[in-house]
Amino acid sequence: MKKHNFSAGPCVLPQEVLKKAADAVLDFDNGLSLIEISHRSKPFVDVMENARALVLELLGLEGKGYKALFLQGGASTQFLMVALNLLEKRAGYLNTGTWANKAIKEAKIFDDVYEVASSKNANYNYIPKGYEIPSEYDYFHCTSNNTIFGTQMKEFPKCPIPMVCDMSSDIFSRQLDFSKFDLIYAGAQKNMGPAGATLVVVREEILGKVSRHIPSMMDYKIHLNKSSMFNTPPVFAVYTSMLTLEWLKNLGGIPAIEELNEKKSTLMYSEIDINPLFKGYAAKEDRSTMNATFTLENDDLKETFDTMWKEAGINGLNGHRSVGGYRASMYNALHLDSVKTLVEVMSELERKA
Repeated sequence: MKKHNFSAGPCVLPQEVLKKAADAVLDFDNGLSLIEISHRSKPFVDVMENARALVLELLGLEGKGYKALFLQGGASTQFLMVALNLLEKRAGYLNTGTWANKAIKEAKIFDDVYEVASSKNANYNYIPKGYEIPSEYDYFHCTSNNTIFGTQMKEFPKCPIPMVCDMSSDIFSRQLDFSKFDLIYAGAQKNMGPAGATLVVVREEILGKVSRHIPSMMDYKIHLNKSSMFNTPPVFAVYTSMLTLEWLKNLGGIPAIEELNEKKSTLMYSEIDINPLFKGYAAKEDRSTMNATFTLENDDLKETFDTMWKEAGINGLNGHRSVGGYRASMYNALHLDSVKTLVEVMSELERKA
């Protein structure tokens, strides 16, 4: 049976990418496996350079003073690295969920951090608006998409200071003016590849301005100077990410995938709103195209619904404990047919109830 993978991460990847990655594990370079070749060898150096170039091309940042890095440690390490490299006196953070809150916690280790706004009062089911960003701060940090709560920033503020954004769960999913951001970071395991690699895109001119000593492994400038090769990179994760970026480019880039993502999310939310058995969690104006969160109006139907979606080959639908209910993660590689299958199960539940 075909599996419909709605897992929040690690997530669904294109079948052609999985096939090429699997083949490379067996034979990548004349009988050598991808995971046993030297990361300094020309074949892998070419992979790294191609992956970094594809990132800037797809984001429309070529020739604009940005560099792309593939690092390790996930977005959780970036919470710390951002503060180490950019925070001198004070920074402003928008608190829209669990991961934003974790970023704030790490930044507070070093210097003063100010929450410009928060949606914690409503268990993060909306995106704050109308806040001000002080011009004297070192940077402003936001999280574009909140995987756990199913909210997404539809607009970004006019920012008088460098803007940093955690785009772990919606990178490459929609068209934005990415030049508005001075630093973007994202774990690969949502829209780009397997767990193990972390993408950082940074405008070089914002670096080197803090007075503290930065440990070598945490210094963006050192990683840039070494072309993402300061230490042994996660070769499989980088290679698979490169394949996914090539797949996206061949598909038509971000404009093409945005159109598909809109179709999937529209179908999903239409069923949530029209079916009296379900209720959406996030405020409608802030609903994420990547992660639809919803609950059952009658918990007595939970056992029946769970059995139905599992029998339909659906995987990874359970919601996070912070919200409960269900979460349908509709990342780039998820087929529209998978969303149709889930919607059919939800409709069938209504007919049975």
